[in-house]
Amino acid sequence: MIRLFFVDNHPLILEGLRALLKGAPDIVVAGQARNGTSCLNFLSTHVIDMILTDVCLPDIDGLDLCAAIKVEYPQVQVLALSSCRDVKYITEMMAHGASGYVMKDADREELLEAIHTVHLGGTYFSPGVNQLLGEGKKHHLTRREKEVLSLIAEGNTNPEIAEKLFISADTVNSHRKNLLAKLEVKNTAMLIKYAVDNNLLV
Repeated sequence: MIRLFFVDNHPLILEGLRALLKGAPDIVVAGQARNGTSCLNFLSTHVIDMILTDVCLPDIDGLDLCAAIKVEYPQVQVLALSSCRDVKYITEMMAHGASGYVMKDADREELLEAIHTVHLGGTYFSPGVNQLLGEGKKHHLTRREKEVLSLIAEGNTNPEIAEKLFISADTVNSHRKNLLAKLEVKNTAMLIKYAVDNNLLV
């Protein structure tokens, strides 16, 4: 059973999510919140498998909420659910530990696919998000992503990269996943080849 928790400041969105997932045999909606603080308070006393959160929240934004969840509750998966189509926010959500980004115009079938994909350890992007990332994939690598990419190309492991950049191994793993998704490659070998072919190494 996948235990979900929703975070969105619009009551209609929260009600709509519950309605969309009603009847899914392997999903239970364990709770919901309209801000990040309430979400973190809930997590302190309940066991949750996955958080579906908007990027724009009234107190803590989705980026900081995602980062806080991955630090305090690393076993909890985070799936962004937003109407924001800004590549910067999409890539930053992934860099902060999210495992996917779903647009709010997704239908029930897509939402279920996203939840199941992330629950099984995969990464999911709505088709429109993939298109946005593809359009700017060469030009929207952050400075940190370029550093991680170069260290990957040198053969460093996640713990070694973490030590050199003074960040956690989980953060390195998030950057690695984000790079794979952004550059539309399936593994490290393809990532390095793409980086070399397109002069992305710093």
